[in-house]
Amino acid sequence: MLKLAVFLSLIWALTLLYGEMFSFWVPFLSCSWPHPPPSSSMSDGVDHQRDYVKIAVLTDPQLMDRTSLHLAPKSFALEAAQFYTYLYMRRAFLSSILPSKPDIILFLGDCSDGGSFLSDEEWQESRSRFKHIFDIDMLEQTTNIKLYYLAGNHDIGYAAFHSRMPEVIKQYEKAFGARSYQFTAGKVDFITIDAQTLDGYPQDNVTPATWEFVKNVSKHLSSNPRVLLTHIPLYRPDQTVCGSYRSSSIINQRINRAAQDNEILYHNYITEKGTNVLLDSIKPALVLSWHDHDQCTVIHKSKYGSVKEHTLGTISWQQGNLFPSYMLLSASNLILPNGSMPEEAISTKVCFLPVQLYIYIWYILLFVMTLLIAVLWPTNGVLFPHYLDGFLRNVRGLISSSFSGGGEKLKSEDEIYEYEEIWDAEGSMHLIKKTFKVSSTCSSDSASVERGNAVMRSVARKQETDTSNPSDVTLHIGSDTAVKALPQTNKSKTEMVIRRLVRTLSIITIIAAFNIPLYMMLLFKDWIDK
Repeated sequence: MLKLAVFLSLIWALTLLYGEMFSFWVPFLSCSWPHPPPSSSMSDGVDHQRDYVKIAVLTDPQLMDRTSLHLAPKSFALEAAQFYTYLYMRRAFLSSILPSKPDIILFLGDCSDGGSFLSDEEWQESRSRFKHIFDIDMLEQTTNIKLYYLAGNHDIGYAAFHSRMPEVIKQYEKAFGARSYQFTAGKVDFITIDAQTLDGYPQDNVTPATWEFVKNVSKHLSSNPRVLLTHIPLYRPDQTVCGSYRSSSIINQRINRAAQDNEILYHNYITEKGTNVLLDSIKPALVLSWHDHDQCTVIHKSKYGSVKEHTLGTISWQQGNLFPSYMLLSASNLILPNGSMPEEAISTKVCFLPVQLYIYIWYILLFVMTLLIAVLWPTNGVLFPHYLDGFLRNVRGLISSSFSGGGEKLKSEDEIYEYEEIWDAEGSMHLIKKTFKVSSTCSSDSASVERGNAVMRSVARKQETDTSNPSDVTLHIGSDTAVKALPQTNKSKTEMVIRRLVRTLSIITIIAAFNIPLYMMLLFKDWIDK
């Protein structure tokens, strides 16, 4: 029993170590930074692989709150769901993203789930959790990593919210900064747009301000390639194919408007008109968007050529996507030679995180298998050496009999056998073979009649080892036959069940005593601030 318990404990320990730690090392080990492809004029024999800025992009953490699952605030179910969701993202950030040593980290929208519906106290609490999950204070105080944020619809809402709750925007800007801005990384310009306000009415304050920013950007032409960052994806026709990375169904355009003033409450994509103006004004080489929670790569047509847009999936495993992800983006530090395409300065790679649901399903299956093994495993274990020794002895006997000719057969003619039936305490029947010599004067007919007769003697006693017997051939009769031959008492059945239960509980206790502390250590190792 102890060997079985130790073996199962080791299986559980390896499973927990992989599910809670090693699986989050895999993205870092398997997903490396993409290098901008060198142009023909840059093929001068010099190593240009380090001439780029490393940017990690992640989006839609949507920290759960009372608006997420329709559960009571501070309830155990909500607290448990929050803890395991936050723990997953913290592990992904600390074990998969940070070890890649990015120069810049982009948090591109929906940092909270119910941002526009939360009270000031709830909003501050969500903000504190966000800073803890992604170790913001540590990054700002001890590293040179630059952090940039983009507003999402769950952070500030759409145009219909802005006219009714202008304090939501002020609250966001106080914590994260401006909603529309630009910055430069290497020789690439990044244009960040508050897409939630683009399709509002012109009489609103926020919508004209966003379009004024777009106008100013379009006037200041730069030789650097541009990347447009927008939380809401650009317009695309219904049923547009999204590529092989997408795991969920295609989402088509949907627009909800307020009954009072017909302002936008929600939409999946920027309108077609707004999309065309953005592309023609900013002239991006690449568009990165979010909001959809799943991967989608599409090609847009503008007056200046084709533009690729990549919609990145969520980093959370609780936002409707089984395959959370993040992006590694490399921005060139080199000025592109004349005649080069702008996209040559930008390279991207999508990295997928562990599938948390599959890990939990494996935990459940392993628990069921552990119970079945503990209950059904033979009391004396699986005696492989015993069966192997018996098999080898039989093989040797066949080989020796084939080479010895009829000598053994003639010798056995002088032997006859008698079998004695013995029942042990557990209800199994054993036949004990006894061999003795007979006189050679007996006729062959008489010998053939006597040989092999089995004398059945039921002996209601425990089996004892008789060293005088030349051989012991044991025949185990099935439980049903044994019960018919010698009825088992209810007491013996109860004792057998109790022994099985005690053994099962003992095995489970040993496994739990070793692995529960290991599991708790793995949980809080990542949750506690470093």
